[in-house]
Amino acid sequence: MSPCVPCRADRREDETIDELLTTEEAAAELRVSQKTVLRLIRSGDLRAQKVGRSWRIRRHDLPCVAGETDAGSDAIYLDDNASNPLHPAVLRLMSELWAGPIGNASSTHEIGARSRAIIEDAREGVAGLLQARSNEVVFTSGATEANNLVLRGFRFAGKRLLVSAGDHASVRHVAQAMSGDVPHSVVPLNREGVVDLDTLASMLAAKDVALVSIVAANSETGVLNPIPDVAELVHAAGAVLHCDATQWIGRLAFSMEELGADAVSLSGHKMSGPQGVGALVARRSILRALAPQAVGGGHEDGIRSGSYNVVGIAALGAAAALAADPLVADQTCRVRDRLIDGLSKAGGTAVNGIGADRLPNTANVRFAGAPGDAVLARCRGVAASLGSACHAGTIEPSPTLLAMGLSRDEAEESIRFSVTRFTTLRDVDVAAARIARAVAAIRALEEVA
Repeated sequence: MSPCVPCRADRREDETIDELLTTEEAAAELRVSQKTVLRLIRSGDLRAQKVGRSWRIRRHDLPCVAGETDAGSDAIYLDDNASNPLHPAVLRLMSELWAGPIGNASSTHEIGARSRAIIEDAREGVAGLLQARSNEVVFTSGATEANNLVLRGFRFAGKRLLVSAGDHASVRHVAQAMSGDVPHSVVPLNREGVVDLDTLASMLAAKDVALVSIVAANSETGVLNPIPDVAELVHAAGAVLHCDATQWIGRLAFSMEELGADAVSLSGHKMSGPQGVGALVARRSILRALAPQAVGGGHEDGIRSGSYNVVGIAALGAAAALAADPLVADQTCRVRDRLIDGLSKAGGTAVNGIGADRLPNTANVRFAGAPGDAVLARCRGVAASLGSACHAGTIEPSPTLLAMGLSRDEAEESIRFSVTRFTTLRDVDVAAARIARAVAAIRALEEVA
């Protein structure tokens, strides 16, 4: 990482008037921890001035902020679980629809009727992907809204809610927010990141649970939960099973009937569709009983009001037709494994959840002695994710990794890599070499410190 390379060509080397940042402010700008900023200063990778006992950094001396890189178009995208690249066929459809008149699907004229037909075609496509019925599909703005709709709208009638420790924040945080009215418990994970079935069975024994929400595939580790086994336990206790299947759907086949899920959330941009559209797919008896979270025009049978995102919904339907191709799954698995082999050359690596069934595209890798935020800050030519959140210059370790039994240091040394359907073997070879160099540099810096 070059400390003096400007992000914009109009920066002058002799510029002397610039905003001075504290290490905390610099950490917030770079989306890393203050500890990482201090490491970069000590290594000479970040120019800084000593003011009393503190450091001050000129804003224009900061490395390129997240998303920018000296590599430019050579940046390698390995963050598929955050958002997929839009499939070219989906983009073409969206462009064609935007070129013509898009009517309000609630209007009675011909253009409105055409929009309604587009929506119903997409509904059939999404239902077919999950082997569900079209009247079981409710369109939303994404999986987060779908998760909120089913959890907040469910009628618990004095019974409890169970969620897993590996669930997305849009499930875990909703459960916490509802805890004053609906008591909830968290089902733990084993060392491999799989939901603990024995503990789940004991939690269900009292038969006082109404709804269980278990993530189908964890977004950070790619670990798949044994949904059929979970469903058997949940149904035997008279409860309903909801799955946030955002990461699973589009990469592997997902049949609601075969797997036993009663309600499923999904999102368009996790299956090579656009951002801002998703769906809740659930049995009609469940949908009819949900309390709507958005009321108004009575759209989606009154379950989710709001004018339809016609182009987004059409694109979701098109993405559904392209999803879960077994050839793509085989290809991404080969690319993912090639990446793991390349990263292993850095030494001291471990794949979190390696003993469990996982998504074909995901590898959560720990680099002993090299904090993940420091590695990614040093290696600007690779787009990957920590699976943790940065707030005010401090990094909070992944709750999933901690729930798997990793220490705080081990969780902080972990990086999630998720390849796309378009990632090539050459891409991962280059990325692995860049990451390995960054890991070696950070470890050398840690030894000096």
